This record gives sequence, C-alpha cells and structure tokens, in this order.
Amino acid sequence: MTDWAGRPRAPYVADERAMLEGWLDFHRATLLWKCEGLTDEQLRTPSSPPSKLSLIALVRHMAEVERGWFADFVGSDSSSLYCSEDEPDGDLDNAGTADVAADLALLGREQATYRDSCRSFSLDDVEQEDDHDISLRWIYLHMIEEYARHNGHADLIRECIDGATGD
Repeated sequence: MTDWAGRPRAPYVADERAMLEGWLDFHRATLLWKCEGLTDEQLRTPSSPPSKLSLIALVRHMAEVERGWFADFVGSDSSSLYCSEDEPDGDLDNAGTADVAADLALLGREQATYRDSCRSFSLDDVEQEDDHDISLRWIYLHMIEEYARHNGHADLIRECIDGATGD
C-alpha cells in the first residue's frame, strides 16, 4: 500500500520486522520524493551558505550511510562511495559538482541491495563493530532515525527552493 505521494506506508499493525522494514522503506522513499521534480541545479543548491548541505548532498550522505551500516553486516563491499582519508566528508563537500542522476540511481541501488540482502538475517543477528556487538535490529532503528533526521533537513531545503512542504 502507498500513500498520496506514492511512498510505501508503514503498517499500523504488524510484527516487529514488518514495522522496522516498513518505516525504513517509508523514510527511504521520502528522501527520494523530496528530490522529485527539481532541476540538477536546484538539487545542488546549498540550504544556507556557508553550509554545503543540499538535497543531493543528503542523497550522497544517505548512500554512504546505507553502505556504512549494512555492508559489513551482510558481508558485501563496504568501501566508501564518496569519502576518503583525504576527504572524510566527500559526500557533502563535493556535492556542488555532483552527477545528480548517477547519485540518485546509486542511492536507489544501495537501498535495494540492503533491503534484499538483510531479509536473510534475523533481527537478533549481530556483527562485531570495534569493541562491541551490533544487532540488525539496532541498525534498522538507527537507519530509521538517520533518515528521519535528514528528511527534516530535506523538507526545509525543499521549502526554501520552491515552497513545497509535507512529510
């Protein structure tokens, strides 16, 4: 089921897994929806200089975050997409010259990859991260929180660009 903006609706009544996946998919779709109908230039427009935060910067950041949290867990390529030792904030800092179509497509692929690959794991499965274990449940909750926070930023940026608002 989808809402008025075409985003998947999180279930009102379901088991824990369906709730977590539903809310994560809703927030994933919300960020992409905030970018719809804008030009490349508008997507690269910083929110309020000197900040470099823009809608495409958020897209690049969330692709980096998807890979950063899920790749190690599922055992896939965890190399950084935009950041490096020399440019630790490359996802944000280099967004002004971003290939918008490529970056939007990359986020979509990262989302689909981890949506599919995580289904074979239990929410109670863990991976070792530095000096502690992290469960898939924790990663889902963290990703929902990460998207929700940045979707708030996206809403404000979009409103500044063309006046469009909404959750």
